[in-house]
Amino acid sequence: MKQFLTGSYNRIKDTNILSNFANLSSIQLSNILLLIIIFPIITHKIGIEAFGFVMLANSFSSLAGIIVNYGTNQTGIRDIAGNLKDPEKLRAVFYNTLWIRLLFFIAYILVVYVMQWFNIKYYLFILYAIPLVLSEVLNPLFFFIGIEKLKFYNISNLASKVLSIILLIFFIKDARDAEWVNFIMGMATVVTFSYLLLNAIPKFRLSFQLPVKADIWRITRDNFYLTINNISTNLQQSIIIFALAKWGNASWLGAYTLCDKVVGSSRILLITVSNAVYPKSAQLYKESTRLWKVYRQRMQFILAGIFFVGSVLLFFFAGFAVRVLSGEENETSIIYLRTMALFPAISALNVLNVLDQLLKNNSVYIFRIAMIMFAFSVALAFLFLHYANYKWFGSFTVIIELCALFMYQYVVKKPAIQNV
Repeated sequence: MKQFLTGSYNRIKDTNILSNFANLSSIQLSNILLLIIIFPIITHKIGIEAFGFVMLANSFSSLAGIIVNYGTNQTGIRDIAGNLKDPEKLRAVFYNTLWIRLLFFIAYILVVYVMQWFNIKYYLFILYAIPLVLSEVLNPLFFFIGIEKLKFYNISNLASKVLSIILLIFFIKDARDAEWVNFIMGMATVVTFSYLLLNAIPKFRLSFQLPVKADIWRITRDNFYLTINNISTNLQQSIIIFALAKWGNASWLGAYTLCDKVVGSSRILLITVSNAVYPKSAQLYKESTRLWKVYRQRMQFILAGIFFVGSVLLFFFAGFAVRVLSGEENETSIIYLRTMALFPAISALNVLNVLDQLLKNNSVYIFRIAMIMFAFSVALAFLFLHYANYKWFGSFTVIIELCALFMYQYVVKKPAIQNV
């Protein structure tokens, strides 16, 4: 066993996986810092009900950010890494990514402008959250992961979180300021990403380039399925937040969004793991599908074990977590968080199944699963809001993730099943 572990460690050390994981982890740890420090500050100042409205707008902006990003955070990493030795193509990938995002952002601004005539109750929260979506346009993470130089990005990202904390403490006084929370966090990120871009352009000789119509159309076509999948994946977990805003009440919305942000930290960590092992996984898959299968199964076992421990801790310390984050004994939040506690372990089992389909370029399977899961999540949210006791709302996220796990597991094993 010792020889096996030593050999595995040495093989991993010879690649950039540990370096990538360390760098990406530091990024996501700073994002979790937002949860640990900023959210308690917000909830203590504005209360858990107003916090629900803030997180509703935050979820809406996250969904808009996925559309604006248009899958470029995923395909951009691949394209940057594949063109490192070709300055012209590298520059084209860099600017094509920014231009496609900018075009979608302009469309989003028009949508928000039109929304003012639809008498949306929380319109101002959505309006003031526009900087969060703008930050997705400017986010250069795809570039720094692609060139495997994340140290500068890490430091700047952490500085952005510290700036957000300072500004929120200084400007947010009570619930009357709740609409400005997302604006402050978004602007801090916009300033940081603008600084990173302005430094990266001269440093890596990325001279300005206008968009090429053919390239923009190619990205629009090639990333369509991936974007639909990302939207569906987001809505699978957030649709109930929008449903609670429409048919629930403020206390349910506040309690649910608080717990959703807690379990959301596991999503952040799992995305980190996926991005860290992506280059190595692509190499193994290209070399041999058998090697990739062995690697995937081993990593699934390790991840499931680690995140299962996290799920157990989350269940037993739910009350403590709610008190720290909200500053009060909110029984509804505790019930939701204990119900959601199994989510990290289930997600850990599924993350490499999704990566498996990306490596196999099975975009049609990804699209079909996304559409089925979206329809199921809408139906489940409707049933929960109209027929279930509010104490069951926390199980929504676990049920959705279990269904996704079963569907991806089936698709991964489908060739073997067909060959029986």
